[in-house]
Amino acid sequence: MTSGTPESSADQGKNTPAMFSWQRTPTSTWQESGECQVYQWLIDVGEPGGGDAGYTRLQDTQGGRLYGGVESNVRQEEIDTRQVTVPSTYNYYVDDEDEEEEELEKEKVYIDSSGCHILNLNVGGIIYRLAFRLAARHPKTRIGRLATYRDRQCQLDLCDDYTAPPVDEYFFDRDPAVFRHVYNFYYTGVLWVRIELCPHNFLEELHYWGLRMRHVPRCCLISFEERQDELREQLKVQRELRAEAEACEEWVRHEDSVYDNELLFGGQRRRLWNLMEKPSSSVAAKAVAVASSVFVLISVGAMTLNTTEEMHERHGDHRPYLEHVETSCLAFFTLEYILRLLSTPDLRRFACSTLNTVDLVAILPFYLQLLLECFIDDARGIGSAHEHEIEAVGRVGKVGQVLRIMRLLRIFRILKLARHSTGLRAFGFTIRQCYQQVGCLLLFITLGIFAFSAMVYTVEHDVSGTNFTSMPHAWWWAAVSISTVGYGDMFPETHLGRLFAFLCIAFGIILNGMPISILYNKFSDYYSKLKAYKYTSFEQKRGTVDFVGRAMKKMSECCTGESMHRLPQHGQQ
Repeated sequence: MTSGTPESSADQGKNTPAMFSWQRTPTSTWQESGECQVYQWLIDVGEPGGGDAGYTRLQDTQGGRLYGGVESNVRQEEIDTRQVTVPSTYNYYVDDEDEEEEELEKEKVYIDSSGCHILNLNVGGIIYRLAFRLAARHPKTRIGRLATYRDRQCQLDLCDDYTAPPVDEYFFDRDPAVFRHVYNFYYTGVLWVRIELCPHNFLEELHYWGLRMRHVPRCCLISFEERQDELREQLKVQRELRAEAEACEEWVRHEDSVYDNELLFGGQRRRLWNLMEKPSSSVAAKAVAVASSVFVLISVGAMTLNTTEEMHERHGDHRPYLEHVETSCLAFFTLEYILRLLSTPDLRRFACSTLNTVDLVAILPFYLQLLLECFIDDARGIGSAHEHEIEAVGRVGKVGQVLRIMRLLRIFRILKLARHSTGLRAFGFTIRQCYQQVGCLLLFITLGIFAFSAMVYTVEHDVSGTNFTSMPHAWWWAAVSISTVGYGDMFPETHLGRLFAFLCIAFGIILNGMPISILYNKFSDYYSKLKAYKYTSFEQKRGTVDFVGRAMKKMSECCTGESMHRLPQHGQQ
């Protein structure tokens, strides 16, 4: 079999990919069976030093398709026979359209027909040898232009350096790991992509070599795009965290300038602000942060236990004991808020802060409740005790609902823990980042509630003694069933209603199981990133508090001072 025979124009148009050339041989054999075509392939190896030396060409016996690009020392007489199954209906490329015919510029471009048929390429210190005719099949790429340009200066502009004959080597200061795939593309016509490659670097290299993603097969393209989307999301999170860190650093610089130049008692107010807002600035600030968290837990526990009958023992002022505990906690929260308000460098930023709003909401209901109770007590006028009781009942009926709402708002004190909890901040960050997934979950739950409640109400509302008396009652049953809680207060009695109930429960199990892993993985990732940013951007700047290290240092200083104090006395003796 002879290689390098010019391809005939009559055979070029038979649905052949643009990167392959046709070559009829006397030994051509092929057969078609079903959805696949089975070809018999031959390996034709060029002689070293010959026109096609240095690479192996895998050809089918029907069309002489170039398939490989691996260097080999096998002689031309050694022939290996293989069978490769190629699906005839599978679209191997990203695009269905054939590659457009490349127009070569007459003044600059030509197909080399001289004795030298090999391009010597040095990419990042690794030598590659490529046939001119293989590179010329893609004349719009950088290597294709290097093989087809007539002007020597145009060729030199395409590379970083050139070594004159007899070496005749073009040097490119590029990544050789990516160029391996580019090199194989000129032999196979397929641009393979490995998942370990950086997508950004790979696209930059493709742009430099003049290749396009249309040559990437579908299997590689799917993995590449998934990797791109994952990295794009990670970079988005990194940008947001970096923006928050930069905003914090800018705010710290603004604080320093304000305390130094604009505020009265700037030094004292700065120390107070660091004490209340920056737990890592000193041991005292860390102690204040721990005390604040402890008071939050005590306050919430006292408020909860105060609702039980066992804790309603009255003190001298007719109030339960735990109300005094809660009042003490509120006094600490009030003092904390006032100190922050007095030491803040920017009142507008302080008022717009979410955490400061939470602090205000935590203490405001208590004082509103006291104000309303004082209003009720002071509103008594002249009249009998019975008249006062009737008047008080009327006022309590109007104000009682407001008082209950005020007491309910006190539970928001627990949100104060977000000031010192990275986990709560990571949870809020996860909800913000996954709002689309959470929105889709709520949408599917709403659709399921409406659909299954309508089905069950339709078949159950005529049953005597049923609880499905209206659609809103059925909504409650559907919500409980989709959430897989199942209180048992409402249940269908007909066979068709029970079938709908089974479908509703199955829908809830599938629906609740899908987003859990996604949200958990994102929460874990965001939590670790927030921890890393917390200890790199802020703590490194302000300095971390090492209680054990400081305690050991103090003890060593005390011991050293004692020993040095005793040594002179021993010497005097």
